[in-house]
Amino acid sequence: MAEITAAMVKSLRETSGAGMLDCKKALVETNGNMEDAIDWLRKKGLASAAKKASRIAAEGLVSVYVEGNAGAVVEVNSETDFVAKNDIFQDYVENSAKAALAVKGDIEALKTYTCPVCGKEMGTILTDMIAKIGENMNLRRSAYISANNGVVCSYIHNSVRPNVGKIGVLVSIEGNADKAKMQELGKHIAMHIAATGPISMIIAEVPAEAVEREKNIFSEQALASGKPANIVEKMVEGRIRKYYEEVVLEEQAYIMDPDKKVKDVIAEFAKENNAEVKLGGFVCFKLGEGLQKKEEDFAAEVAAQLGKTA
Repeated sequence: MAEITAAMVKSLRETSGAGMLDCKKALVETNGNMEDAIDWLRKKGLASAAKKASRIAAEGLVSVYVEGNAGAVVEVNSETDFVAKNDIFQDYVENSAKAALAVKGDIEALKTYTCPVCGKEMGTILTDMIAKIGENMNLRRSAYISANNGVVCSYIHNSVRPNVGKIGVLVSIEGNADKAKMQELGKHIAMHIAATGPISMIIAEVPAEAVEREKNIFSEQALASGKPANIVEKMVEGRIRKYYEEVVLEEQAYIMDPDKKVKDVIAEFAKENNAEVKLGGFVCFKLGEGLQKKEEDFAAEVAAQLGKTA
């Protein structure tokens, strides 16, 4: 049996919103596995459907860069928000996005890519910044997207400068409509994605394990209500349809017109412009997504520093 610490209970409580005693019981029942404990709480109706991975739990910045019909997005992490406000760090993140476009989002190639501005590899520049600023940093991830016959659009949320902020989105729109109009549509879709955080573009792309996980949770919830098996099956089918409407981009209610789904907005645009238009794909980076932020005891840190210098 794994040791259940107060820190584990506190972390689960903050993630799930459930009570302290329920969190402790969930961890005991799941032998300390945090994800299983969240599922246990959800099955008991004691936690929201929010997943730990959706929590922004690290500092740094995200940047996007679009050129022609292609774009790239990167995330660079730092230990504190103070570094994220530093012009040197922001320059590096911005240049990383441009470099990511050149290497088509390959993170390892990005680290060895020579920056045309200073003539050094991106990984070396990062190492130099760590030594100069005195804080750990990480070129965490990058992605690339393009359009065969259309446009790539970008959006940055909580920007600190153009194309640099806390959430970065790229969307490709394929079609033969007017490019300026498709850019406008793509920008709105990108803003929608930043707000709703879909996990796939179409239903078929939703990971099978994610669907099974939701089915298991919904089934246990429905069975607990005492309904017969045939009714439970229909209830689960309904809940899964609702799940798709929450996490699949084309099935989501369009944030700028909730009476329409995103796929309906695309279809209407195509009809109005007498053109063939469709979503080609999207990428969304939320700063710190999936990372556990280190909790600092500021008083203890100061005391430790005083002890070192005494």
